[in-house]
Amino acid sequence: MIYTPPGESPVPGPEYLRPTRFLDCDAPVIRAFTARTVAGATTDIERAVRLFYAVRDGWRYDPFSMTLDPNDYVASVVATREAAYCIPKAILLAAAARAAGIPAAIGLSDVVNHLTTEKLKARMGGKTYFMHHGYAVLHLAARWVKAAPAFNIELCERFHVRPTEFDGTGDAVFQEFDALDRRHMEYVKDHGTWSDFPFERVAADFRAFYPVETLAAADPGERFEDGRPLT
Repeated sequence: MIYTPPGESPVPGPEYLRPTRFLDCDAPVIRAFTARTVAGATTDIERAVRLFYAVRDGWRYDPFSMTLDPNDYVASVVATREAAYCIPKAILLAAAARAAGIPAAIGLSDVVNHLTTEKLKARMGGKTYFMHHGYAVLHLAARWVKAAPAFNIELCERFHVRPTEFDGTGDAVFQEFDALDRRHMEYVKDHGTWSDFPFERVAADFRAFYPVETLAAADPGERFEDGRPLT
């Protein structure tokens, strides 16, 4: 696995196109999803934009789906689910991009979420600090751009969050303010990028920072979008 520190750009190479443990871009479900989504597209940018919106809106954002089972972070497994949180959705987008011939990596940053819900805050031990927010990093038109497909459009409309838009030429990251000019997402620490998802590091950091017994306590009937932002 290749790690690129914050402030540096990955060096494009075969490591960002080949299948890995988590970015299994050669899996039939990933190849089928990619082929269906990019059919008729003529450029890498058009293919990347289509894949971004397909992942953003095709999988409901659900932080309550978070687990510490490595299998839940494999792209082909994520593709079979109806919902996921930021890291699995980023993994799915990166794997699909590779299946479309677009070099892709995984980026991680810490953020403060000013619009979390009471239930999510309680599950995170009273914290609004989100460690290891995940996003895809795609190599398009000779440069790397960030693409965070986490929040689906229905959630954005419900929470009055400005949706993250992507045109393939610039970074698509969370907005600092929402549609009502409330503080939304604050990026506070960049951890760099990886050619595969660094599960062991993320799992260890989660265990050390969050009350894992509640963070990963799944309630099948609970939906994040049924809550209300704290602010």
